[in-house]
Amino acid sequence: MYWHSQAATVRRAMADGGAVSLAELLLMRDTQGHMARHLEPPPGATPRPAAALLLLYPQDGELYVPLTVRTGHLPTHKGQVALPGGSIDPEDDGPASTALREAEEELGIPPASVEVLGTLRSFYIQPSNFMLTPVVGLSATAPEMLPHPGEVELVFSVPLRQLLDPASIVTEEWDLHGMRLQVPFFALAGQKVWGATAVALSDLVARVRRVG
Repeated sequence: MYWHSQAATVRRAMADGGAVSLAELLLMRDTQGHMARHLEPPPGATPRPAAALLLLYPQDGELYVPLTVRTGHLPTHKGQVALPGGSIDPEDDGPASTALREAEEELGIPPASVEVLGTLRSFYIQPSNFMLTPVVGLSATAPEMLPHPGEVELVFSVPLRQLLDPASIVTEEWDLHGMRLQVPFFALAGQKVWGATAVALSDLVARVRRVG
């Protein structure tokens, strides 16, 4: 089936190990084209290590990625599209352990059903003071999604094929943090997927394109 071929490509992409250039990531820029988002914490900051799961699973013969819309009462990133994730607890055995635990807490995905393929580039998220490591995982079957009502307002899935389509990427000029910024995002299922989630997804997309 087609999804097996896609999975093999993702495996090669994750095994390749080469760094993705900043130009390949969906990063906000100012109106002069300078990067407005920095991937490292500012001097003096002590970020909290965190992880998120970028899961791939088969549906209708191809690979899909589940995304969540965060509830409006959360302290940060409310109403935004996100990957299941959170801060690394002392009892967690690294980013993969955290990502699997958070995916189970937020979406009811059993950790044992996920094969970890590797990690993407870690980067800083200023509003939550997270240093986030995206973890790429593969499930051989479509999981039953059980969204946690306290954290997840909506869960939806998009095909990997759509993420790889350049037509899915849109850039708009927004007013953010008192600045006029060029904000690139994935236009998916009627949602604008920007910020940290767009950075993680564009990292995977760049790696897959490189080997595909």
